[in-house]
Amino acid sequence: MSESLPIRVMIVDDHGMVRKGLMVYLGNRPDIAIVGEASDGREALALCEKLCPDVLLMDLVMPEMDGVAATRSIHQRWPRVQIIALTSFQEKQLVQDALQAGAIGYLLKNVSGDELYQAVCRAHAGRPTLAPEAIQALVQVGREEDQAQGKDLTARELEVLALLAQGMSNPHIAERLVVSRATVKAHVSSILSKLGVSNRAEAISLALKHKLVG
Repeated sequence: MSESLPIRVMIVDDHGMVRKGLMVYLGNRPDIAIVGEASDGREALALCEKLCPDVLLMDLVMPEMDGVAATRSIHQRWPRVQIIALTSFQEKQLVQDALQAGAIGYLLKNVSGDELYQAVCRAHAGRPTLAPEAIQALVQVGREEDQAQGKDLTARELEVLALLAQGMSNPHIAERLVVSRATVKAHVSSILSKLGVSNRAEAISLALKHKLVG
C-alpha cells in the first residue's frame, strides 16, 4: 500500500455512542479513513474480511464474542491487521490476554484524540502503544511470576541450590550437609523438576535471575 493512502480504520464497540465519539476523534484527520464499525466480535470478523482495515480499534468487553477472542481470530486470519485494544478496563489479566491474543496496543477510553491518533499511526507502522496503566499491570504480572519461581522449593532444596550456585559438586554438597550422595542427587533432581529446567547450569541461572539464592 502506498504511504500516501489514508490509514483504513475500523471501530469495534458495543456502545453506539462510543463508536460515534471515536469517529469524531479520528474522522477529521486527512490521513485516516473510517471504513466501518461493528458492535461485537462476530460482526467484526465478518466485516474485516470485506473491508480489509489496516488498524482496528477493539473494545474488549462485548456480548456475542468478546474482544480478546475476536482479536485472536483476526490476528490468526489476517496478521497484517493491527489491533489496538481500547477499553475501560485495566485488569492485569485482561491486559495480558489482549496482548497475547495479538493486540499491538492497549489504551483506556479516557485517551485524548491526539493520543489515539498517534497510537493508530504507530500501530500502522508496526509500533506498539501501551497506556501507563497497562504497563503497570504487566510489571505487576512479571513481579508475581518472579515470586512464583521456586516458591515450592523446600528449605533444604534452597540450601542445596545455594551450594550449587557456589560451584559445588554433589560429593562436596553431601560432605557439607552431612548427608549421602544419593540424598543430594535426589534433592538436585527435585530442584530441576520444580524449576522446570533440564540441567544444573539452567537451575543456577534461574536461581540467580529470580534471587532464589544470595
